[in-house]
Amino acid sequence: MVALIGFAMIVAIVFLLLKGKMSPIVVLTLIPAIAALLLGFGPIEIADFIKDGIKTTTSNGILFIFSVIYFGVMSDTGMFDVIVQKLVKLAGNNVIAVTVATALIATIAHLDGTTATTVLITIPALYPVYKKMNIDTRILLCLTGACMGVMNLLPWGGPVARAATVLSMDANDLWHILIPVQILGLIANIAVAVLLGMFAIKHGAGQGKGEEITVDEKAQQEEEALRRPKLLIFNLVLTVALLAVLSTGVVTSYVAFLVALSIGLAVNYPDLKLQDKLIKKHAPAALIISATLFSAGAMVGVFDGTGMLTEMANVIISFVPSFMGQYLHIIFGILALPLGLCIGTDAYFYGIMPLVIEVGSTYGIDPLSTACAMIIGKNLALMVSPLVPATYLATGLTDVELKDHMKFSIPIYWGVSVVMLIVAVFLGVVPLH
Repeated sequence: MVALIGFAMIVAIVFLLLKGKMSPIVVLTLIPAIAALLLGFGPIEIADFIKDGIKTTTSNGILFIFSVIYFGVMSDTGMFDVIVQKLVKLAGNNVIAVTVATALIATIAHLDGTTATTVLITIPALYPVYKKMNIDTRILLCLTGACMGVMNLLPWGGPVARAATVLSMDANDLWHILIPVQILGLIANIAVAVLLGMFAIKHGAGQGKGEEITVDEKAQQEEEALRRPKLLIFNLVLTVALLAVLSTGVVTSYVAFLVALSIGLAVNYPDLKLQDKLIKKHAPAALIISATLFSAGAMVGVFDGTGMLTEMANVIISFVPSFMGQYLHIIFGILALPLGLCIGTDAYFYGIMPLVIEVGSTYGIDPLSTACAMIIGKNLALMVSPLVPATYLATGLTDVELKDHMKFSIPIYWGVSVVMLIVAVFLGVVPLH
């Protein structure tokens, strides 16, 4: 009975999240609470489950608030724009240099972990270059998505924080484990950029072979008042110092972001009204993500308190061949990308991952290993999934049909994800068994 209600709850959560009829906050809080009531637990007990679950997400929720606002403010200063312009200028008329510059720009632009921002920084800046040089714009889409997928392994990117919530650990600690795999992924993306540049040349790309595109600078002019070009060096040093502190883990991640944000606002915008305006501008996105994390913590608390996951895992184990059990995490790591295409981020991390972790644990697989394996492929599915709004923004800006983008990019993304998984196994991040 416990397992039956648990499966019904998972199905309900995944269905409602995929349909998009309700906020994830509502789904992840109410559905588990209703399931617990059906199992005979009282309101006070359920409240305690939720309380215990939210405790595990507090640091990650605070991290999101300050990290999203910080990178939003840095984007307002024009720090990313200057970097993009420099890289485009360095690329010149060399096709391969342009594709490599695309990968570098998308990587840097996704430091904030926000998909829409990365798309709006990368694609409008490079689209005219691609058209001018007759480079297939599917390559622009593909490289942007691949770099976003690998960079999304950052602790404030979303998936890592969600997985950390399921594991009841700090997102920064999980990121430290994944850093070697992330570095390999970034190198793989540069290699893909070179190969796609060669592919473009083979298909007729080159200087003077395309068309000129007039860039609409109206939106840029509206933001010009916020630009701080004279403070570029300061903002770059501040950001590099922040990332260095985060990578060493000497200070709690959200404390580092809070201090960096305060310094950035004080130096770039020493005016109370302007500071308030910028915080209010970026706060909605930060608060929505954080609130979703807290509600996910409530769900995890109910999972643990009621013992549903254990019962559900026992049912699944009875159907899984014993010889496959010890490799369950590898199987789901390979299938993570196609699963990520079909299942939304919240449904994947809060619906599927906890169950796979619980089943894997019965075969002696460390929950951390399962989570790491499942994160890698899911991240690469980010910008090719029809469930991600930024996918439509990107295809619209490049005038590429979604089906064409998927046909072109999915094999590449899957290949990169499998390579990253193999390296993770080799490095011991994801032990084979």
